[in-house]
Amino acid sequence: MTTYSGTKQFEGATFVRASFKGATVRFSDVSGVTMRSVDVNGLDIDSHDLFFGSLVVNGVDVVPLVEAELNRQFPGRELQKARTPEGLREGWVAVQAAWQSTVEGTPPGLVDAHVEDEWSMAQTLRHLVLATDAWLRGAVLRMPQPFHEIGQVFTGADEMGFDTSIFRADPPAYDEILAVRTERQQQLTDFLSTVTADLLAEEREDPWGGDWRPSVGDCVRVILEEEWAHLRYVRRDLARLR
Repeated sequence: MTTYSGTKQFEGATFVRASFKGATVRFSDVSGVTMRSVDVNGLDIDSHDLFFGSLVVNGVDVVPLVEAELNRQFPGRELQKARTPEGLREGWVAVQAAWQSTVEGTPPGLVDAHVEDEWSMAQTLRHLVLATDAWLRGAVLRMPQPFHEIGQVFTGADEMGFDTSIFRADPPAYDEILAVRTERQQQLTDFLSTVTADLLAEEREDPWGGDWRPSVGDCVRVILEEEWAHLRYVRRDLARLR
C-alpha cells in the first residue's frame, strides 16, 4: 500500500469516482474537505479537537451530538470545561476515578499491548505524566525543568524544536510508571485543593512555545481534556484487544 507522508499535493484537489476504501489517514489536515454523494459506511473519524470546530453530515453539525454522547458515556467529562475552582476540583475527581477503575481492571498482559500504531496503556500513562509536567509543573508552577524522564512525548515534538533527549530511551517498568503517575496526580490534587478564582485567571506562557497565552484555568482544562481523551482511546483499544 502506498504511503504519502508530509505531502501537500492533495490540497484543493478534486476526486471524482475515486476509491479510498480501507485507507488510513493519520496526523493529517482534512479541515474544509467537502464530500458529496459519497459512501461513508463504516467511516471512522477520531479527532481530539473536534469540539473546537464543526463536522457537518447531511446538513447537520454533529459535534454537539457527539459531545453529548461522550458526556453520557463518561460521567463528569463535561466538567473539563469548568470555569470555577469547585468545578475543576469535581472534574479532576471524576476523571481520576474513571482512570482508577480502568487501570485496576486492565489485565497485566495487556498493559504493553497496543492496537496498530496507537499507544499502549503503559505509554498512555507516561504521556499523561508528560501532560501534567508540561501544563502544571511547567506552565502553572513555572518549574525550570518540569519533565520526568519517563514521559511519553507526542509525535512531532522534535520538529517543534523540543529537546527530547531528557526522556529515557528504554521503556520503564510498569510499577515505576504507576508510581510516577500517582505522584503527578497528587500534585494536581494538592494544587486544586487551594486554588482560587483569582489564581485561575492569571496568565501563563504556552509550555510548548506557542503564541497562546493561557490562563492558569486554561492549563488545568488542557490537563482534563488530555485525561478524558486518552481514557477514551485506552478503553476503545482495550475493548478491541480483549
